Amino acid sequence: MKKVVNKIKMKQQKSDFSYWRKQSYKKRLEALEIIRKQYHQYQYNNAQPRLQRVYTIIKR
Repeated sequence: MKKVVNKIKMKQQKSDFSYWRKQSYKKRLEALEIIRKQYHQYQYNNAQPRLQRVYTIIKR
């Protein structure tokens, strides 16, 4: 197998903007959720995502 590497300048790089504009909002949200889960696994060392606990103290 022949390895191929192309070196280009950042300004010449194609933007993904047009691709994502063509996708439905559901597909975009699915991709966002995948990225969010990957970040959560990276950031919190594979901890299970949970809802944040909120405590409210009320004085009477």
